[in-house]
Amino acid sequence: MNIFLVGGAVRDSLLGRLVTERDYVVVGSTPEEMIAQGFKPVGSDFPVFLHPETHEEYALARTERKSGTGYGGFTFFTSPDLTLEEDLIRRDLTINAMAQADDGTLFDPFNGQADLSARVLRHVSPAFAEDPLRVLRVARFAARYAPLGFTVAPETMTFMQQLADSGELSSLTPERVWKETERALGEDRAEVYFQVLRDCGALKVLIPEVDAMFGVPQRPQHHPEIDTGLHTMMALQRACEYGFSTQVRFATLLHDLGKALTPEDEWPRHVQHEERGLSPVRELCNRLKVPSSFRDLAEIVCREHLMCHRVLDLRPGTVWRLLQRIDVLRKPERVEEYILSCLCDARGRLGLETRDYPQADFLRASIIAVRKVRAADLPSNLKGLSIGEALVAARIEAIAAIPRVQQTELDVPASNPSQKHEENVNQLVH
Repeated sequence: MNIFLVGGAVRDSLLGRLVTERDYVVVGSTPEEMIAQGFKPVGSDFPVFLHPETHEEYALARTERKSGTGYGGFTFFTSPDLTLEEDLIRRDLTINAMAQADDGTLFDPFNGQADLSARVLRHVSPAFAEDPLRVLRVARFAARYAPLGFTVAPETMTFMQQLADSGELSSLTPERVWKETERALGEDRAEVYFQVLRDCGALKVLIPEVDAMFGVPQRPQHHPEIDTGLHTMMALQRACEYGFSTQVRFATLLHDLGKALTPEDEWPRHVQHEERGLSPVRELCNRLKVPSSFRDLAEIVCREHLMCHRVLDLRPGTVWRLLQRIDVLRKPERVEEYILSCLCDARGRLGLETRDYPQADFLRASIIAVRKVRAADLPSNLKGLSIGEALVAARIEAIAAIPRVQQTELDVPASNPSQKHEENVNQLVH
């Protein structure tokens, strides 16, 4: 029996990244021998075992053969006679097909270390084209390692295009597509995931609502980048740069879906695109079985993002009704997530990436103000419906008392946005 550390742990160790998970391959053993040594079998598709003490995964060396359609259409074969190289060749990318022995010796039969140095994501063998899930995995790795300069090898992109054209992507379950997409949204350059999928033709198959935004023009005075798809990627990039949650990133991704439904004779204006966008947001979320918390925020941002941009010009009563629709009294954290998505929308524009956004500070101050209003503070002689009416009036008064910082036009960058933003937060919140 020989045991090797494999996959992501080897890759990330060579890159100098933090290793959080370790997987091992076992060469020259059998299921019976593993169980006899205390390893606990898991799964049913192929022999994987948990270490009795560390609970890390140990898999017997195996090969696979295409036996059906989709990412599950494979037959696995394991034997104590299989070599380490035979196990590694079935893996997706060369940078994931390296192994390390206990003494630190590196086994790299497919030049993964060279591709790490060259910053290239390259398939191991032509068998790559047999598994449609690898399209999503490569796009996700591209998003993860884009900050290090990684790109997809042209020949690997060709295989991904073939998979997108073959119809094999339809075999991916909605749950699997969402799982890969949610993981990609958590990467430092999540927008690269969607761009790679678009480049290989997979985005229009798996998430056509997002793909449809590319090529749709917007008014240049508000969107110097013109293209709606490009704006969406820039807004998502802001959400990643700021370290916002995956829910905020997802809502940012979907906020402008309605612009893809604007009739061409109305371009580049997009009247009522907020309402038009609700249907594709719901269709996408239902199809991919997106969790309700993600869906709810995405719908709110789609429907209300222009209200956030205009909030400094709204009457106090209108601001209260906006906050009420987002459920400010029960879920103030959701209003904050809404604000963050709208901030990314405002800054996801060419040359305006660091603009001031006082709307965020005003809304945050409004959240605090309306939540401080309590029924106990109202006159004691109020009864029944008059209590609710008085609460609403007091909350609207509280909003009216908040000073409104001069709004920066959405197409004009601020001179020192970071400093100004901090000043506004201190002034309005504290």
